[in-house]
Amino acid sequence: MKTILELNNVTTSFRIGSDYYAAVDDVSITLKENETLAIVGESGSGKSALALSIMGLHNRAKIEGSIKFNGREIANAPASVMNKIRGNNMGMVFQDSLSALNPLMTVGKQVEEMLYLHNRSEAGPKRKQRAVELLDLMGLPNPENTYNRFPHELSGGMRQRIVIAIAVANNPEILIADEPTTALDVTIQSQIFELINQLKEKMKAGIILITHDLSVVAEMADKVAVMYAGQIVEIADVYKLFANPLHPYTRSLLNSVPHANQSGEKLHVIQGIVPSLKYMPRAGCRFSNRIPWLESRVHEETPTLKEVKPNHYVRCTCYEHFYIPVERELDHDIS
Repeated sequence: MKTILELNNVTTSFRIGSDYYAAVDDVSITLKENETLAIVGESGSGKSALALSIMGLHNRAKIEGSIKFNGREIANAPASVMNKIRGNNMGMVFQDSLSALNPLMTVGKQVEEMLYLHNRSEAGPKRKQRAVELLDLMGLPNPENTYNRFPHELSGGMRQRIVIAIAVANNPEILIADEPTTALDVTIQSQIFELINQLKEKMKAGIILITHDLSVVAEMADKVAVMYAGQIVEIADVYKLFANPLHPYTRSLLNSVPHANQSGEKLHVIQGIVPSLKYMPRAGCRFSNRIPWLESRVHEETPTLKEVKPNHYVRCTCYEHFYIPVERELDHDIS
């Protein structure tokens, strides 16, 4: 499959006081057409900052490294260039649909506006017809009526479908979905993800799915990048990652997920929190302070992503020594 997006050593830094601090630190990933890449991690890991870097939506960030779309460099591209790409070649579904939509415009006009911005020669009636067709494609009931409604008149699930309709209006090659089901109930979440899968098959687009929900990742992703404290700590195809997670952070995340056959057992809790941007450790293994039972000697001084198995990359050799204390205690009890 054709590679449509390639990031090499991308670092996105924000100014705090007189210094810059990297929220995204030396990230390299690729996305192929008709592929879903899931980026997972806790809040504060840098997932959304990475997505906005790709879309060129940061106002005051310093972006270093290379971001290539179809072989064309777009990192720090002029606004005139990105305005042609955003909404046309690349679409984005934001977390909060109510904030993403204009409260003073009907949702149909907002869909139509995206069509107008990238194809001004098309006649108004045709744009309206296309907007109604998109609303219908999103599974919205009575699309002609929905076209004339305002965002506050719709439910959260319906608003999110409108946001998706805007994002895919011009059949983009890349769709970035940043926590697209935040605050929606489980049934609506399932419908939204099913819709995204259908659109992927229809458009043959590459999808970047940003989420912390590992069950969604298991069902939707082809490839998974696990992100912690601004860095990719593990990347592999979805089957390899779930069958054989290696990095301590990946294993900790998976062990924190409740299972149906786990009744009466304690959930694993990851110690501590993701450090704030200003106080994030910049040397050594960034996850080391959350697994204090491992000796410092097992961590690399300058961890880098290494291919430890075919197409399976892990950062820091500490993965070779990692164990979850409860598991070790159980092993002792059994023996």
